[in-house]
Amino acid sequence: MQATLPTPIAGLVDLVRGLMRTHRAGLRARTYGEQAFDPPSAPCAVVPVTAPDGTALRVHSYGPDNGDVIVLVHGWTCCIEYWNPQINAFAGQYRVIAYDQRGHGGSALGTSALSTELLADDLSAVLDAVLRPGQRAVLVGHSLGGMTIQAWAGRYPGQVAARAAAVLLTNTAAGDLIAETSVVPPLWALPLPLLLPIGKFLLSAPLVFPPIAPVRWIFRRQVMSLASTGDVAEFALSIVRSCPTRVRALYGALLADLALGRSATALTVPTTVIAGSADDLTPRVHAERIAEMLAETGSLDRLEVLPTGHLGNVEAAEAFNAELDRVLGGAFTVREATA
Repeated sequence: MQATLPTPIAGLVDLVRGLMRTHRAGLRARTYGEQAFDPPSAPCAVVPVTAPDGTALRVHSYGPDNGDVIVLVHGWTCCIEYWNPQINAFAGQYRVIAYDQRGHGGSALGTSALSTELLADDLSAVLDAVLRPGQRAVLVGHSLGGMTIQAWAGRYPGQVAARAAAVLLTNTAAGDLIAETSVVPPLWALPLPLLLPIGKFLLSAPLVFPPIAPVRWIFRRQVMSLASTGDVAEFALSIVRSCPTRVRALYGALLADLALGRSATALTVPTTVIAGSADDLTPRVHAERIAEMLAETGSLDRLEVLPTGHLGNVEAAEAFNAELDRVLGGAFTVREATA
């Protein structure tokens, strides 16, 4: 039987939680000298979506209601606002859908055991809510978002051609994250029986990221690249800091055991894969493995390597947007919105 906190203590706990929610929302809503990172100025509609297990998801729709659809799926410790550079660039012409993965941003965590199958169900629910019958979207996934799209394709292969016109996966993997990571160089030499438990412990640790100089430098060095400075680095760190530490730890444990196998082969529509040349979290080898699977099925559009760390669509937003624009041009040669 769960113990009940005394009323004064429970009230204090609720107060602290409320203050933290406000603080995290403020981090997501910051403005910058570089307007690409600012909250979108395009019209925004809230789309009510409830996952199959009853969990409420925060889903936003930007741009014209009758536009061709882009669906953005963010990565670990991020949120809708992580995609500001893409929403600001494309919401004038396209209907841009972005949602918070459960537990992130304004989405509830729910009570179901966390799994890639659960995240696939969430994506399917979002697509149900935002696409008209016969309409298809370009799906864009970063890191965990790319893993979610692979998991969705493997779990719902019949939905892929019906709901996706094309896919773009960036800075992502299908498995073996600990074995292939280069985030902590001294660990490379450890044998797998030691490396795996140590790596899982580090990934699932409830770490905090106070905005102090050493943390800023470590974040740039290990997550981004040292070439990322100014607003680029500040924006990225603010987004990551907006994630609750408990959620960060839960998803870290999920990623430690990630094993999507050959789910990417179910992506039977044109699929582009982007890697970062300085990405230590998901090194280039992961993108190459996914590209090999896609090539086997004939759905590989292009493998591109950008000079970035793990946050490619933020660190090299202009180059990333150019690649996304190319994908969109190929996917929507015939207007999907008229379907």
